[in-house]
Amino acid sequence: MTGFDVIQNTLVVCMHVVGLAMLLSTWRLLRGPTVPDRILALDTLSVTAIAQLMLFGMYLNSAIYFEAALIIAMLGFGSTVVLSKFVLRRDIVE
Repeated sequence: MTGFDVIQNTLVVCMHVVGLAMLLSTWRLLRGPTVPDRILALDTLSVTAIAQLMLFGMYLNSAIYFEAALIIAMLGFGSTVVLSKFVLRRDIVE
């Protein structure tokens, strides 16, 4: 077993663990008792999606997935800010 095979197998295991984290955060998003719990679950889901894309890009040795992860990061940050502001003030535009 070469070093490349070890890295590939490690990436596959990490992708499975991140996929499990995505399932758990989706469960919290659907079953969250309060709105802040659901916002936190949505933010966690976007972070784990970024991690999954980064791992998949490393597995396939492709740079396009890193750019997609950057776009998801920007959208995730913006959505978290807007949703948090809505929960605090019940109004998005000041």
